[in-house]
Amino acid sequence: MAGRPEILFPLFGSLTTLPGIGDKTAMAFEGLHVDKPKDLLFTLPQSGIDRAIVATVQGQPLPKVITVEVEIGAHVPPKSRGRPYHVHVNDARAEFRLIFFHARGDYLQRQLPTGQRRVVSGKVEMFDHMAQMVHPDHIVPVVRAGEIPEFEPVYPLTHGVTQRLMQKAAAAAVDMAPDLSEWIDPGQLQKAGWPAWRDAIDQAHRPQSLSDISATTPVRERLAYDEFFAHQLTLALARMTARAKPGRATTGTGKMQSRVLKALPFAPTGAQIRAISDIAADMAEPTRMNRLLQGDVGSGKTLVAFQALLIAVESGGQGVLMAPTEILARQHLESLQPLARDADVRLDILTGRDKGAERAEKLKALACGDIHILVGTHAVFQADVAFQDLRLAIIDEQHRFGVNQRMELSAKGQGTDVLVMTATPIPRSLSLAQYGDMDVSILDEKPAGRKPIATAVVATGRLDEVIGKLQSAVSEGRQAYWVCPLVEESELSDKIAAEQRFKALRAALGEGIVGLVHGQMPTAEKDAAMARFVSGETKVLVATTVIEVGVNVPNATIMVIERAETFGLAQLHQLRGRVGRGDAASTCLLLYQAPLSQTARRRLDIMRQTEDGFRISEEDLAMRGAGDLIGTAQSGLPRFRVADMETQTALMAVAQTDARKLLNDDPTLETPRGQAARHLLWLMEQDRAIRLISIG
Repeated sequence: MAGRPEILFPLFGSLTTLPGIGDKTAMAFEGLHVDKPKDLLFTLPQSGIDRAIVATVQGQPLPKVITVEVEIGAHVPPKSRGRPYHVHVNDARAEFRLIFFHARGDYLQRQLPTGQRRVVSGKVEMFDHMAQMVHPDHIVPVVRAGEIPEFEPVYPLTHGVTQRLMQKAAAAAVDMAPDLSEWIDPGQLQKAGWPAWRDAIDQAHRPQSLSDISATTPVRERLAYDEFFAHQLTLALARMTARAKPGRATTGTGKMQSRVLKALPFAPTGAQIRAISDIAADMAEPTRMNRLLQGDVGSGKTLVAFQALLIAVESGGQGVLMAPTEILARQHLESLQPLARDADVRLDILTGRDKGAERAEKLKALACGDIHILVGTHAVFQADVAFQDLRLAIIDEQHRFGVNQRMELSAKGQGTDVLVMTATPIPRSLSLAQYGDMDVSILDEKPAGRKPIATAVVATGRLDEVIGKLQSAVSEGRQAYWVCPLVEESELSDKIAAEQRFKALRAALGEGIVGLVHGQMPTAEKDAAMARFVSGETKVLVATTVIEVGVNVPNATIMVIERAETFGLAQLHQLRGRVGRGDAASTCLLLYQAPLSQTARRRLDIMRQTEDGFRISEEDLAMRGAGDLIGTAQSGLPRFRVADMETQTALMAVAQTDARKLLNDDPTLETPRGQAARHLLWLMEQDRAIRLISIG
């Protein structure tokens, strides 16, 4: 794809090409993330001021911005320094004053000659029973009244940029905007009733009333859609490029899979059956699979993953399941072992712990195909790890592995299919923005036999009752987690808080019953403490949030979260998901310290009302905003100027469908609409997409 189209050059020039902007002012604009005229086009007014002329200030609800024609009366210069300068004026019915601070009298005499008529516009307030307008925004002779806009747009500002400068700069940028060919599908354009791009830019900067500033107007909706469409086009190009890499058709016989299903004590859920058939269909294609399996805590991802691995084995290949930590890898091994026995396949594990002869033995078995399914950590990435025929790579907890590691892993085989799993329910809008290059399967049903977890919200004043409840559960042979708060630096470290709670519980429950893990412990110590809890040697595990993802102890039925109000919703949900994994009824106790803020109260209420991770994640998004939810810096989330991911999810979904369809019909973007879409990609600075097209 050649360089940036010439028609867009002016929009990508320096801000100093705009009237009234020099080098210093151009630097001030950086506070608004504006460094070229194009950025100004998408920095839209956030409100507006009604400056339609009225006859009089009398009877107006003050304070209010008023535009009115007046006759100039007497000037009253200040009696002493620092006092204001007054000018008396009369409108059609009332007298009021114009007030100026630090004003030069001769200048005001020229601007406002006594006995003449002027139109003034500014904020009018009552002061000492007299209406007054301090520093009018506009003063013009009556014949030039038309220069004052009836409705004046108000832009976001930053230090060193005034409203007037912003209005002038934006107007100049709009004048520079070229007419561009249409990139939106004609049917979509007509159905939504959107204007052409050039008209939309023009109207967005010239609102006629406050209602024109709402995000739902056709003008703003069109501009939001353009941002979504450019972003989704980039993801769709990435998806198309990944699929174009030669893959291999992998089809299972179904024999091993049906043996596993027959041995299960329950039937798989509809969601599990759908996900397995999506994955099987992807693997059977000669292109590479790139699918995300999203499932809430306890939705049965393990079974889906194992059936997918069996498709690889049935077709004569191998599969690998990657976990981000040693503990999780060992857990996957334990939960998959009974299934592997039913299927009669050889399952093994490879972690950083494997050394010497034992490791060499495993690598040999892997290279000659004796090991069918491997569970591993980052250790699998090492150069000497070779498979006989790797067909499927499954990556658990995607956010811990970057895209590059996904590619590294699939490079271990010829055109290896990749399945990514996450137990973090992501709201639809974010999954569209973050994983738009992947196909998504969602497990949104709980498998049979899962008992609901009773959740209670308890004030820290009732700590003794909670410890009492813990004692009786332990005496019945049950196990419990006690999660300590994330402590602010200023108080004491997480480590000290956890150690203090550990000592207090040990004193109450007895020696050898309570274990401790926290972030600052050496890995070996942490693993040993976890292992003692998993084996049932210790009954209560005091922990900081290191246990958030993946620990599986079916006998643990109580989760106590101390200072629950300091945790985010997604984290509380993940922590609660650590119990309720066996057949006994489980409880989650959210301990809070009063008084609660409104937000904290709402979070704890939501936790009490629902166990549905997707509903929880939507609420979390509504409360915190997208950037905060996944930490914008590392999430690679786009920064939209007009569009809002939280309120316009449906619009983003349409953009995704449209982008995929356009590339399906016109993979090289050569048609007139494809060429227009290229202009959009340049306009929105989607460099990644532009690179993909030029490579393609």
